[in-house]
Amino acid sequence: MARTLNLAVHTVRREAFVEAAQRLMQARGWEQVSIQDVLDAVEASRGAFYHYFDSKQALLEAVIERMVDTGLGETEPVVADQALSAPEKLQRVFGAIGRWKTEQKALVLALLEVWLSDHNAIVREHFRRKMVLRLAGILEPIVEQGVREHEFHVESAPDTARVIVMLLLGLQDFATQLFLDRQAGRIELADVERSFASYSDAFERILGARAGSIGLVDQAVLRAWFG
Repeated sequence: MARTLNLAVHTVRREAFVEAAQRLMQARGWEQVSIQDVLDAVEASRGAFYHYFDSKQALLEAVIERMVDTGLGETEPVVADQALSAPEKLQRVFGAIGRWKTEQKALVLALLEVWLSDHNAIVREHFRRKMVLRLAGILEPIVEQGVREHEFHVESAPDTARVIVMLLLGLQDFATQLFLDRQAGRIELADVERSFASYSDAFERILGARAGSIGLVDQAVLRAWFG
């Protein structure tokens, strides 16, 4: 008789590999982590690993997806809060993601090393595709709400949400370079603040929102990374 896959057990076991890999990446850096290190951490066989993942790169994608799920999960209470206006929701969504990254700074920095590696170009592309779908799904109802409230003035909420996500992905790359430049002493905090302000202005123009109604990052988060 063919064995029936127990989905609950499968999910838990797979999650153990992902959690161990994330922990090791944060402690050592991804390039210094081997599949054997992960196997030792969860006391599993190589066959068990390949039951869930076909490569170390596939495991990395799972780690990143887990981080994305956790980070975007921080936005759910904001999106569901009916007392908030659309501009408030948008600003708090950005704030929630920024605070989560700050709370997980060591992990995010470990991922940054991976992100900048040419060896992981395929992983970056997969991440971008997933983020377009995930973030657009979060932002679209907020944009629709803003149109109903006459706070945003756009022709298409779905199209605008996708444009915003693409701008956010560009901002992420730019913020990474700003961080590296700031660490190297090549720029001042004022340069960083001015750059983020220009992106906030671009968001407001795309949405047809009031000037100053949307801030991408609060000062506490900004100083935690660039101060």
